[in-house]
Amino acid sequence: MPYEPRWPESHGEQTDVLPVVRPEPEPALTPAQKLARRINLRKTGLIAGGAFAVLVAIYGIDLLVSQGSVPRGVTVAGIDVGGMDRQAAEQELRGQIEPRLTRPLAVTAGDVQGSLSPTIAGLKLDWPQTLDQAGEQPLNPFTRLASLFSSREVGVVSHADETKLAAALDSLRGEVDREPAEGTVKFEGTNPVAVAPKPGQKLDVEAAKAAVVEKWARGETLALPVTSTPVRTTPEGVQAALEQFARPAVSGPLVVKGDGKNATVKPDAIAAALSFEPADGGGLTPKIDNGKIAEAAGPQLKSTEKEGKEATIVFEGGKPTVDPSTDGRTIDWDPSLKPLPDVLKKTDGREVAAVYKDSPAKVTTEQANQLGVKEVVGEFTTGGFAADSGTNIRVVAQKVNGAIVKPGETFSLNGFTGPRGKPQGYVEAGVIENGAPAREVGGGISQFATTLYNASYFSGMKDAGHKEHSYYISRYPAAREATVFQNPNGASVIDIKFTNDSPTGIAIQTIWSPSSITVKLWGTKRYTVESIPGGRSNPTDPPTKPGPAENCHASNGAPGFTTSDTRVLKDAATGREVSRSTRNVRYNPQPKITCEPS
Repeated sequence: MPYEPRWPESHGEQTDVLPVVRPEPEPALTPAQKLARRINLRKTGLIAGGAFAVLVAIYGIDLLVSQGSVPRGVTVAGIDVGGMDRQAAEQELRGQIEPRLTRPLAVTAGDVQGSLSPTIAGLKLDWPQTLDQAGEQPLNPFTRLASLFSSREVGVVSHADETKLAAALDSLRGEVDREPAEGTVKFEGTNPVAVAPKPGQKLDVEAAKAAVVEKWARGETLALPVTSTPVRTTPEGVQAALEQFARPAVSGPLVVKGDGKNATVKPDAIAAALSFEPADGGGLTPKIDNGKIAEAAGPQLKSTEKEGKEATIVFEGGKPTVDPSTDGRTIDWDPSLKPLPDVLKKTDGREVAAVYKDSPAKVTTEQANQLGVKEVVGEFTTGGFAADSGTNIRVVAQKVNGAIVKPGETFSLNGFTGPRGKPQGYVEAGVIENGAPAREVGGGISQFATTLYNASYFSGMKDAGHKEHSYYISRYPAAREATVFQNPNGASVIDIKFTNDSPTGIAIQTIWSPSSITVKLWGTKRYTVESIPGGRSNPTDPPTKPGPAENCHASNGAPGFTTSDTRVLKDAATGREVSRSTRNVRYNPQPKITCEPS
């Protein structure tokens, strides 16, 4: 190629030489060549114009032929109806989709799988609206061309019976809805098992309604929306607790070292005492029930402890004397077991030392001697009980005998005796139930309660709560008697209580015989007490009531009435009246019981 060298300006330095390239001139066309070029351009234009005219004709024909048909590429619930006329498209859709109304619809909600009946849910199909939403034939030629190579899902238009759909979804909630469950470690015997956490979930009913109406007809498993409640624990945190604590904890026995003797707590007892709670960071915090560890080790170390005893008042030769107190020394389990969380992580050296504590008596010998228990301040006797009731009265009397009530303390019969059932030596005896004779364990205790109440009454003690029988019992003084009642588990329902409001102590003495029970309260006498019975008024005739089918005992009943009792307290030294109080009582009529002839 010809070129002409051009030398750049320089200042003495050596520089490269850059050639200047000049383009070759085009050869000139001859007249014949120019004519041929014009002919070729005209042919190309005619061909292009003809092709365009053909395309326009094809477009027009296609638009005319497809007028009123479903646009090409349209699918409804996955079914291709593009290009079909509306009637054919509806028939095709009815044939394939309407059977789905009678088939269960598979659904998922979170991690729960279930099914839903479209018919029961009140779902209906709307074919005209379904085809209407497919739209009209597009006029844009490019859109029509693109429809040959693509598809467009328009979905089915459904309607639902709101009540039926809500009921159908509500029935799923029993399977779907659940509260969050934290992960933990449980023990199967001595084998620790990881329990994975499970987030809570609840079906989002409103969103689920919309999803069902919109998507049920596709014939696919339908995912229903749920709201999730997170948990604090993670599977990794649970597994770490199992490996790092639970498994070592039961790898062997635990030794509790006592004074001169050791106790061994076996792995199964350790497992029973362990539980876990969620901790920050997804893990678990072990919780140890010290009571269960003490329950396993305590009996083995009983000989290393010394049981304390409170001072009591005993009655020898008809006079009260003090039975001395004894201080105790027992294991203090909470500080003893404080090192357990670290000890149980180890597989060897698994032992803790028992920590002992002194347990002074609540009532010491010195305190008992200073109580001022020197004379009878009030007493009362009742009798006329049956042999089985007498057994219960004897058991409760033995329990109460020698009880001490310090100044300012309140004595509760139910609280002092605790449960009164067969394990405690009580037997079945007669009671009055709904006005009729019946039997239950502990029957007859109300006679002891009445005797105790009257002894406290004549001692001048402060009444802290009592309740009379619903029906008057003739062997008791009217408006000056008491009943008690416990639930089968020993819980108190009706109690008798009195408060020692004197400056000296009170000791209770009980004297039982097969025919009577006497209760004496010993202390320092303050008052002489007078009881003034009131008259009876407002008599009520007894109703007639049929007795039970078995073991029926006929009775004549008794009338109801209203009465009162007035207690007058006088100073024991001067005879001056200190107080006067009246209690009014209404007794119900006791029904007349009739028995059917057998």
